[in-house]
Amino acid sequence: MPQPLLGKIRFEYKHLSDKERLIANYILSHPNEMVHQTINEVSELLNVAEATVFRFCKRMGFKGFQQLKIALASETVSPIKQIHEEIAPDDPPKTIAEKVFHSNITALEDTLHILDAASFEQAVQMLLNARRVEFFGLGGSAVIAMDAFHKFIRTGIQAHATMDYHMQLLSASQLSKADVAVIISHSGTNKDTLQIMDTAKKAGAKTIGVTGYPKSPVGMKTDVALFTSSVETEYRSEALSSRISQLSLMDALYVNMMILNKERAKQSLAKIREAIAKTRL
Repeated sequence: MPQPLLGKIRFEYKHLSDKERLIANYILSHPNEMVHQTINEVSELLNVAEATVFRFCKRMGFKGFQQLKIALASETVSPIKQIHEEIAPDDPPKTIAEKVFHSNITALEDTLHILDAASFEQAVQMLLNARRVEFFGLGGSAVIAMDAFHKFIRTGIQAHATMDYHMQLLSASQLSKADVAVIISHSGTNKDTLQIMDTAKKAGAKTIGVTGYPKSPVGMKTDVALFTSSVETEYRSEALSSRISQLSLMDALYVNMMILNKERAKQSLAKIREAIAKTRL
């Protein structure tokens, strides 16, 4: 399934040049107008060269301007609203809730479209064959790592995560070639996270990266990278909206583990249920 144009623009946005961002902003804000304009009209309106518009089209994976417009038209007539809605200060609470939900839906749809099947399957096999799986993340990503640990402990695979940075470093240093380190970082550039990643790689562990930026160190240096898409607004950072996509990726990996590791998972679940039962009245 081809990735939607609007989702691809949002995904690539931070890697675009200033002039390319002008074009991107115009398409995201005025998609209906764009489908009726010529390349000359767009270049004059935005005060950029036609060659710049053409290069933007190529960067988005199209042969030219007309092909890009056709793809854009197919999205703008879709009953599913693709354009992210900005939250206004005077929006009533229910409207704000609706826009937040729509933003999360868009992030999930865009992430699903950019999910590479081969990379995802490779990540599944790495986790399935691992002696131990460690989930690493700092700040907001630490919450994702802890949630992943909470899920994966049910699979029968040895899993671990901790919120403390120094404990993560210590844990990463004790990994081996039989283990997998899952590095979660939306920006993929956090200095401390990169130190954890390098420590795990030095120990010999295989690495899976979960990030929003393909060209970041986490995106480029991990053995397998899984990418998420999200949108930043005045009231909500990219890192915040990316959590839904990150959680969903972890869910998808977890369900695969439960299916492929059925017998061991069944035994693990039985032990967990027995232990938890003792905590209830």
